[in-house]
Amino acid sequence: MRGPIFRLFAALAAIFVFCSLAVASGEPQILPLSQIQPGMKGVGYTIFSGNNVQPFDVEVIGVLPNLIGPKQDVVLVRLSSPEIAKSGVVDGMSGSPVYINGKLAGAIAYKFGSFTSEALAGMTPIEEELAVSDLAKPGASRKTRVANAAAEGSHYEMPDSLTREVGLGRGVFLEPIAAPLAFSGFLPSVIGRYSGELEKYGMMATEGGSVPASPSDANLQPGEMAAIVLVSGDSSVTAGCTVTARIGDQVYLCGHSLFGFGKVNLAMARAHVVATLPSAMNSTKIMNAGGLIGSIGEDLLTGVMGSIGPAAAMIPVELAVETPDMTKRFHFEVAENSKLTPLLVSMVTLNGVQGNLAYNDTNTFQLDGSIDIAGHSPVHLENMFAPNDQQISGAAPIAAQVQATFGEIFHNPFEQPHITAIRLAVHSVPNARWAAIDSAWSDRKEAHPGETIAIKVALRPYRGAPILREVPLVIPSQTEPGTLHILVSDAATLDRVEQYFPLGPSTRVTGLQQLIDLLNQERQNDRLYVTLLQPAPTLLVEDKRLPDVPLSEINVLSQRNPGRTTVLWQSELAEQSVPLHEVITGHEYLTITVK
Repeated sequence: MRGPIFRLFAALAAIFVFCSLAVASGEPQILPLSQIQPGMKGVGYTIFSGNNVQPFDVEVIGVLPNLIGPKQDVVLVRLSSPEIAKSGVVDGMSGSPVYINGKLAGAIAYKFGSFTSEALAGMTPIEEELAVSDLAKPGASRKTRVANAAAEGSHYEMPDSLTREVGLGRGVFLEPIAAPLAFSGFLPSVIGRYSGELEKYGMMATEGGSVPASPSDANLQPGEMAAIVLVSGDSSVTAGCTVTARIGDQVYLCGHSLFGFGKVNLAMARAHVVATLPSAMNSTKIMNAGGLIGSIGEDLLTGVMGSIGPAAAMIPVELAVETPDMTKRFHFEVAENSKLTPLLVSMVTLNGVQGNLAYNDTNTFQLDGSIDIAGHSPVHLENMFAPNDQQISGAAPIAAQVQATFGEIFHNPFEQPHITAIRLAVHSVPNARWAAIDSAWSDRKEAHPGETIAIKVALRPYRGAPILREVPLVIPSQTEPGTLHILVSDAATLDRVEQYFPLGPSTRVTGLQQLIDLLNQERQNDRLYVTLLQPAPTLLVEDKRLPDVPLSEINVLSQRNPGRTTVLWQSELAEQSVPLHEVITGHEYLTITVK
């Protein structure tokens, strides 16, 4: 009986030590890397189910100097416990604190990217994880931040001498332990479409949910889990890590970077582990997110740092999905981040549209919406999308346009935008509504400046009788005599015509408001465009269009506005469009002689 009794007392002693360290108000005693030696034994803490922090045994195998980068060492350790024997190193375990001789030595952060016969892991030395707070101080080098945040999705090869010692083959590597990425209220097809984008940051998509907030949520302690909130509301997406240490209101998590973004402002919530799902390939924790308890401010190579207190602000998203039979309204909040927000808004939009009971993949969709930006006019989103023969969701183009527009806003080189609200409405119209331009002609071959000509367009709709539309086009009074082209087209063709110049349109934009103005001028898929073109250069200066400019003036204006001018080698003299409530495709070129 001596063996079981001894192990019982040892476990109770370890729990006592852990509890005394967890409630300590000051900085924990640490065991520096210089004192860690092979053969040392310690105890780590994590949650396998419920809210019960459980110990596991840790044995130091050796130190891997400079494995992650210059002066970025990793301690190779062996883990053991009844739970570890079932699941091995578990996704969501990153950040689990390890104590040796009663002192905090580091955080479990890395696992092997190949099958192993025992639970081997990489431990981030605690002084390197706590150094995250030094980089968060005012005056810390921005270059240091970037250098410490550049290791997303990295694999770190092990030296052959050490792999032979622990019985592993050649070519094995350590990689960051993935963070469980819990989706709640999302369709499997949407998770499958977007999870890869988030998994490239070292996350593993799982099912999850949310539970009501509790007054004890903010009492977060080492070994427990915290959730980084990406989406909340009618659907949610959260990423989970284990807490390594809490010093006052500062919380240290993960033991490695989560996204590798450096300075961030993301909401933090309490995470509750439902269960650990064991797998021979990849065990993971299933978790629910609790109440908001603070913010994540730093996401660097050796760890993530947050603070207990007010939660980071998120962007409210209102989405209405309307069909002839019903209207469903959704409310979400998404994290405000230049890389994440475009993806997250696209994701909740597609999920909301496809999640409607009346959703039909063969319907046509009309998108209307606005993006409110502090200090600027709103961005308008208006377009129509018809189904096609490609094996993609009929709503996918809506999500793609939303993502592209947000990308333009967040990736602008002028200022950091602050988005205050997003309002989206998607109207579902039965059947495919598109029409192809079959032919076009003018009511005359010659005209004088100031006269109006009639352009007649024959349209071939999907499963319907041909349509004839007449579009009046005025020949500008200043038009020079000669032969001109008339382009009858959809929006995409006209946009391509305007791209035949040396530099992209973004080069002539000098501020966020000008970018917004250009985004609001984008043409729509459900309009028929008739454009009068002259073979003479047009100069684009910032957001202004100067047609038929002499070459001498182009040279002068280009020198006065370097990098902000663009030349189109034909001039758009007039443009007319008519709404057709059908997605228009195709184009025709006509000619007319101006007398």
